[in-house]
Amino acid sequence: MRVAVLGLGEAGSIYAADLAARGSTVTGVDPRVRAELPGVRQVPTIADAVDGAEVVLSLVGGEASTAAMDEALPAMADGALFADLNTSHPDTKRALAARAAGRGIPFSDVAILAPVGRARIDTDLLVSGVATPHLLGALRGVGIPAADAGPDAGAAAERKLLRSVFMKGVAALVFESATAAEKVGARDWVMGQIAAEFGDGGEELVERMLEGTRRHAVRRAAEMREVRSYLGSLEAAHPMTDGTIAWLERIAADPTGH
Repeated sequence: MRVAVLGLGEAGSIYAADLAARGSTVTGVDPRVRAELPGVRQVPTIADAVDGAEVVLSLVGGEASTAAMDEALPAMADGALFADLNTSHPDTKRALAARAAGRGIPFSDVAILAPVGRARIDTDLLVSGVATPHLLGALRGVGIPAADAGPDAGAAAERKLLRSVFMKGVAALVFESATAAEKVGARDWVMGQIAAEFGDGGEELVERMLEGTRRHAVRRAAEMREVRSYLGSLEAAHPMTDGTIAWLERIAADPTGH
C-alpha cells in the first residue's frame, strides 16, 4: 500500500513509522517537524506527499485539516482515498467530505479511540464516510483494527466526542482527587481507593490518566471544546464537560494542578 501521512507529530510519526515497518510505502510531510523515521520518505510539500499515494492520512490537527485537504486534493491520483484522522466537530468532517466529493475523491472520517502512544497503530479506529469499505480493507490488510460506523461522514467523529465526555471527564476527576488529597497527605490512599474501583490494572490506569492529562492537556482541552460545541448543537446539558475543560486549561497552565 502506498500511503501519504500529512502531519508528523506524535500520532502521525507513529502511523508513518509503523506502516513502513509493516511493508507499506510511506511518504510523510510536516513543515514543522523533521523526525527520524526509518522507512519513511519525507518531502517538503503536501502535493509531493500525496503524489501517487493510494491512501492519504491527515493527522495535522483539527485547525489545519481544511487547509491540508485543500492542498492535497488537486494533487491526488484518481481512485486515491482521503482519510481525516483529526479530532474535530462532526460538521467539520461533513464539510471536508463535501470538499472531497467536489474533487471526486472518496473520503473517510476516522476516529482514533485511544492515545496512540500505548498500542501505536494497533489502536482501535472507528471509520465512517463513503470510502469506509475500501479504507477498512486497506487498514485491516496491514493489521490495523478498525470498525465500521456507516456511510455518513461525521458519524465516527460524533461517537468519539460522546466517548470523550466520559473518558476525559473521568481523567479530570482523578486529577482533581489527587490534587486535593495531596493537601492533607492522603494522595496514595485516595489513589489506591480509585484504582481498586477500576479492578485489575487499576493502579496503572490511574497513573496513566494522571500522566496523560499532564502531558496532553493543551490538545485535550481543544478536543473538549469541540465536545462542548457538539453537545451545544444537540441542546444537551454539559456541566461536566465545562468542568473538564476548566481543569484541562488549568493543568495546561500549571501541570501540577495547583
